Amino acid sequence: MFEFILVLNAVWFALGFHLFALRGKIFGKILVPKAHRDTPVFDMLVETGKFLGGFNFAFCVLNVLLLIYPNVFPDGAQRSILLFVFALAHGSQFISNVPIALANRKGKGVWHVKGLMLFIFVTDFILMVANLALAGTYFW
Repeated sequence: MFEFILVLNAVWFALGFHLFALRGKIFGKILVPKAHRDTPVFDMLVETGKFLGGFNFAFCVLNVLLLIYPNVFPDGAQRSILLFVFALAHGSQFISNVPIALANRKGKGVWHVKGLMLFIFVTDFILMVANLALAGTYFW
């Protein structure tokens, strides 16, 4: 199960890197309504996505390395710590979207949590829970 979660993490973080760092304009278009895309702020948002992409890339590489060298952290407590940190990475992205999703219910929010953003929102939640659940099995 550890390897399966690592594969899911690696794929998800790779997709995050691809969207935020390599396809920044698409990332920007998801968040910014068409009427506001011809502003310098839109370009700034696109460029800041590269930072988020960098973090996703680092987490992707860490998961891939753990798949290649599974015996580096053979102890359950060690794996629990790793899974907990991955859960935090997914959870921090999920939690950041919660206030926006709640505002959407009132017709507000700085972006719409629908379509691809809803998929990202839900997937981050699922991966957070999966990593936490497996971390718990190693810890206890």
